[in-house]
Amino acid sequence: MNPSPINSRIDSTFLKSAPSLKQCPPPETSEVAFAGRSNAGKSSVLNQITGNKSLAKVSKTPGRTQMINFFETNIGGRLVDLPGYGYAKSSKSSQAQWQRAVNEYLSFRENLQGLILVMDIRHPNQDYDLEILTWAKQSNLAVHILLNKSDKLSNNKKLDVLYKTRDKYSDYQNTSIQTFSALKGQGKEELIKTVTQWLQNI
Repeated sequence: MNPSPINSRIDSTFLKSAPSLKQCPPPETSEVAFAGRSNAGKSSVLNQITGNKSLAKVSKTPGRTQMINFFETNIGGRLVDLPGYGYAKSSKSSQAQWQRAVNEYLSFRENLQGLILVMDIRHPNQDYDLEILTWAKQSNLAVHILLNKSDKLSNNKKLDVLYKTRDKYSDYQNTSIQTFSALKGQGKEELIKTVTQWLQNI
C-alpha cells in the first residue's frame, strides 16, 4: 500500500483559548504545540500551514497572544498556539503569568506529542530557546526547530545557520531542524509532514 500523500495544508478551526492548564480542553486527542519568542513569526507560521491568514492573529505589536489557543484540525488532533515570550513592552508580571501557563502546559499536558519551536533565523538560540530545548531534552519531548524568516537571508547564509544549529544540538535526541519562510511558504511541506505524523502519532 502506498503511503498517503502529504496534505498541502492542515485545515483548522478555532476551538478555545485558555489562560492556564486548568482551563484547557480535555486531553482526549493528540496535540502539537507551537512556541517561540514574540517576534519569531509563530502566528504567521500557523497561518501558512493552515492556509488561513486570519487563523492566528498577526499583529505589528508582538506579544498580543496572551493565552493558550487551541485549534481543531481536519486530520485529527489539535494545533496549540502557546503565548509568545520576550516582548519588552509587556510588563514583567504579564510575562511571568504567560510563562507559568506555558510551563504548566509543557510539563503536564499528557497528550502533547511534540513541540514546534519557532526561531528567527537571523537571531537563533536566544536564552528562551535554550531553556525550552533543555527542558524538552530532560523530558524526552520531541522538538522540531523551525528557523523562520529564511527569505531574509541568502542561500549560503541560510545553510550556514542551519548547519551551525544542527551542530549545536547534535546531542539532543528527538530534535529535528529545518529552515522555513512563513512569508513565501518555503519548507511548508516538510513542516506539515512532521506535524501530521505527530498528530496521527505515526
